[in-house]
Amino acid sequence: MIKKDIKLLKELGLKIKVERTKKGLSQEKLGELASLSRPTIGLIERGESEPSIVKVAQIADALNIKLCDLLDFE
Repeated sequence: MIKKDIKLLKELGLKIKVERTKKGLSQEKLGELASLSRPTIGLIERGESEPSIVKVAQIADALNIKLCDLLDFE
């Protein structure tokens, strides 16, 4: 994986973590709401996983935010 990709995954993970904590959700609860496991949420938040667009959409839906907001890296 190239540095640019790693940076992007870490930024996505941080956005998810920020939104999750704003809503007072644990990784476990977000996982339940998104139909994903807690370890999967942890890997994504740390930028250690390359989640599919479907998984990112599930997370966005569980956080009640638009998918495009999670993917906006300006």
